[in-house]
Amino acid sequence: MLTIATTETASSSMVLHDVRAFIVENFLLGKDSGFDNNESLLESGIIDSTGIMHVVAFLEERFGISIADDDLISDNLESVTQIAAFVTRKQAVRQAA
Repeated sequence: MLTIATTETASSSMVLHDVRAFIVENFLLGKDSGFDNNESLLESGIIDSTGIMHVVAFLEERFGISIADDDLISDNLESVTQIAAFVTRKQAVRQAA
């Protein structure tokens, strides 16, 4: 059981790293401003509503998940942390199927 928890944690942190790297590269021109992973990407102006669609396309391609219109809510896409948790949940559902 410890192995599973460790694997999930490693997977979650890898997802978080990849999501943050994508945002820095594509929306901050490669310059990490040191924003907090829990910071609202929309409210802080890092990403606009069109940018969210680019993030969604990246998530689908990079992590092999399908994101439905119903998934496009702030609880899933507000911050780097929330995006990483969302991706991890989607991957778990896909693997369980």
